[in-house]
Amino acid sequence: MMRIVCNSPDLYVVDYPAIDAVEVIDKRVGRGALMRDATARRFRVELEAWAESGDPDALESFIEHYGALMTQKAIYH
Repeated sequence: MMRIVCNSPDLYVVDYPAIDAVEVIDKRVGRGALMRDATARRFRVELEAWAESGDPDALESFIEHYGALMTQKAIYH
């Protein structure tokens, strides 16, 4: 089972709770990653905090922590 968590103009996030994974695509750079286990759990917590902050400018500082993991080119169907 998958659940779309975020689909903003800048970010696309799909949660796969059954396998403890999160797929993240930074639409601004067209790159993404599949994060698992502890990394996925940390991402979920930080995503929730960013969403609750209501500060769209905070996206840059939030997502830059994961930039090194986002090496897969996003392909849109």
